[in-house]
Amino acid sequence: MTATAGAATEPRLRAMALLTGRGISLVSGHGCTLVDRDGREYVDLVSNYGVNVLGHAHPAVTAAITAQAATLTNAHQSFDSPVRGEFLEALGSLLPAALTQVCFLNSGSESLEVAIKLARVATGRERIVAMHRGYHGRTLGALSLTASAAYRDPFGPLLPGVNHVAYDDLDALDGVLDESVAAVVVEPLQGEAGVRVPSSGYMAGLRQRCTAAGALLVADEVQTGLRTGAILACSHDGVIPDIVCLGKGIANGLPMAVTGCTEAVGARMPTGGHGSTFAGSPLVCAAGSVTLRILADPLLHRRVAELGSEAVNSLGALPAPLVREVRGRGLMIGIDLRVPATPLIAELQRRGILVLRGGRTVIRLLPPLIIDDQVWRESLGTIAEVIGTAGLP
Repeated sequence: MTATAGAATEPRLRAMALLTGRGISLVSGHGCTLVDRDGREYVDLVSNYGVNVLGHAHPAVTAAITAQAATLTNAHQSFDSPVRGEFLEALGSLLPAALTQVCFLNSGSESLEVAIKLARVATGRERIVAMHRGYHGRTLGALSLTASAAYRDPFGPLLPGVNHVAYDDLDALDGVLDESVAAVVVEPLQGEAGVRVPSSGYMAGLRQRCTAAGALLVADEVQTGLRTGAILACSHDGVIPDIVCLGKGIANGLPMAVTGCTEAVGARMPTGGHGSTFAGSPLVCAAGSVTLRILADPLLHRRVAELGSEAVNSLGALPAPLVREVRGRGLMIGIDLRVPATPLIAELQRRGILVLRGGRTVIRLLPPLIIDDQVWRESLGTIAEVIGTAGLP
């Protein structure tokens, strides 16, 4: 039977329903605003899980993508590319001098996969220590580092030799760290767990213990990188990791990630030890170079730190009985409630503000770093109002 001309038909293929839908279809964005197919505008405090650090349709990034798309979109890493060199120059000016080697990747999960490979080949050891409540991705190696049973259980057995210990607990690490451990993997702030900020001295303590045991310190900065008022969140504690994983915002919306490491670690990776068809393409490097050069401005990071402190202080002062704690650093903020966060997130969306969950009871804010001061304060006011008018069950 032939379908009637003009009649709507169901597509033969459907995307797997792997995530809970938000009930809106987004068609465009500009700055910190997203627009759905009905023409309704939303303040974006999600930035695609922290990806669009410069907002949507940033003119400089858009121009770079447009120009590169008209020239050369892809070139395998077996070929040189001047655009790739420009990205490395921009990134190298931002990272600690001790990190001299970079592997190009497409996603944060992939960057953790490479970190595992680097740690094992560089140390000749097998075991990895990661943290309870940590999140490192959903490919099998990265999933082995991720502690949540909800993510892990359907897909076992996972990578052997991975131990999980309590986050922000150096005594717990002391109980498992020995000369069989290749690496300790940590988020400087735990994002998916609800923006958990460790105690002062924790990251430095990890650094000291890893050095003493001959293990490598791996900083998963996929979400925290560029967002906390510094290029790397671990730099707030004066810590330089042996391996750093970066993704999300480094190309402001294009799929890009890198794993960076010291010269000593990188020298142990054999030729052909890792590769990817699309990683480090001229198109993503063009977007990444512009993004990183904009983010090189220290005044931007100072402003990010100030906006974050303002939010933590104002929301933390709420008298509402629902609020357990407000925590964060820079524009990575968690509002921990005494009730499930989902109904409040839905109400904020109804009022035109998009936010995230971070654990069952946490509203997570990951806005673009260029958010307008007035928009930010008005959004915080609406969040405070929604929390203030909600009641305990």
